[in-house]
Parts: sequence; structure tokens; C-alpha cells
Amino acid sequence: MKLLGLTFGRDKPTQASPVADQLREAGAFFAAEEYEAAIAMWLPLAQAEQSEAQHGLATCLMQGLGAPADQATGAKWLLAAAVQGHASAQRDIAEAYLKGEGVPQSDVDAEQWYRRAAEQGDGAAQDMLSWLLANEDGRTPDYTESLKWARAAADQGIPASMTRIGLFHHNALGVTRDPNVAIAWWRKAAALGDADGQAMLGAAHHIGQGVPQDRVKAYAWLMRARWGGSKLAERFLSPVFATLSPAEIEAGKDLARRLPEAEAAP
Repeated sequence: MKLLGLTFGRDKPTQASPVADQLREAGAFFAAEEYEAAIAMWLPLAQAEQSEAQHGLATCLMQGLGAPADQATGAKWLLAAAVQGHASAQRDIAEAYLKGEGVPQSDVDAEQWYRRAAEQGDGAAQDMLSWLLANEDGRTPDYTESLKWARAAADQGIPASMTRIGLFHHNALGVTRDPNVAIAWWRKAAALGDADGQAMLGAAHHIGQGVPQDRVKAYAWLMRARWGGSKLAERFLSPVFATLSPAEIEAGKDLARRLPEAEAAP
């Protein structure tokens, strides 16, 4: 069998084999990182309009797994699956539009596909739709709807949405300002490893808003957030660092290594 100029060892699955079994076998190949074998099974199923196979094939082509990366072809397979209602494909084609990978960059198309996936209950899509709706870059934010989708994603355990809900309550965006509610959400997000949630919790401890002022704990959370790649942490760290003695800095570093266990979410 050939795909994009590559020859694979496996033959086309026999017609006698149930499609569900073929999909499971292809998924097992993918999970085992046997990407060429997965592609060989997915291709005829994708051509037969099986959306799960279309999505799997697209994932390999978009990422260059088992075949040379081909984002344009991958995006076509994503669209084919998305049109059939495959929620993960809808989320992935939305991301492709957002980044301009294999399709022209379009926030409008990204929002459309994130919304379709979100309406099917996809937590990651709900989070991204919330983020897009709150984005002030070239559009008027819709904080009310953004908060609705953030809450839906938070209910599914998405920590980035928990951090966003905290920010809405802290900055009075679509809701009444309530630092205590903000802190509660940041604690949940921080305990789940969200770096921005950890940064906001650190900043709150620095100024004593919603929590008792504690510069060592502030430094610890900000260090933890920096390790996680939060850009917010870089903004807050210097002012906190300037207030600490050498002993407090060492205490903060030691505490950072033990977080979030040292302050688990209530």
C-alpha cells in the first residue's frame, strides 16, 4: 500500500473485519507509536468516510508521524471528520485555523469550529472558545459568554479555565469583583499545575488580597509558576524578590519544591 509516496507493509483490512475492530486496532498501533501501521489501517477507512479514521490520519499528517508532514492534506481530512460531527476533529481544525496550519489563518473559522466542539461537551474546546471570546486583540470581548464556557470547561477539570474565572472575578469582568472567589479558583488551578494560576496566587499573597500577606509564600508560588513557563510570573517576581532577605529567599525556594502539596485546594 502506498500513501504519499511511502509503501507500508500491511494490506488493506479485510471486508470481513468489523469497522469498530479495525478502528480499535489502528488506535492501538497509534498508542504504541507504530504510526505507519496505524496509517495503513486508517487510510481505507478514512476514504470510506469513517470520521474516527479521518481524524487519526489527519493527526499523523499534521504532525509528521509515520509519514512526511503534510498539513494541507491533514487539514482536509480534519475538515472531513469535523463536518461529520467528530468533536476532536472540530477542535483540531479550529486550532489549525487559529494558527494558520494547513488552512488560511482565521479567528472567525477557529471560533466557529471551537463552538461546535464545545457544544458537544469537549472541555478543551470550551476552554479555547472562552479564551477567544475574552480576547481583546481586534475584537470586543464577550465576558459573559466567555465566563459561561470557562465554567463549563472548569466543571470538566480544565485548570486554565479555572484561572480565567479567577481573573474575571478579580478584575470584575462580566461579574461583580470578589477577590475571595478569585482566590478560590486560583487555588484550584494552582493545585492542578496551571502555571498562570500559580502566578496569580503568588501575586495575591504578595499584596495580601483575598489571602493573608505572605511574601515567602508569594515567592514560592511565583517560582513554581516560572518553572511551569508562566509569563505572568516574570512580571511579578522582581518586586517580590526585592522585599526578601537571603534567608526568606531560601525558604521560598524550599517551599516552592513542596507546592502544591503544601497548600492544596480546599
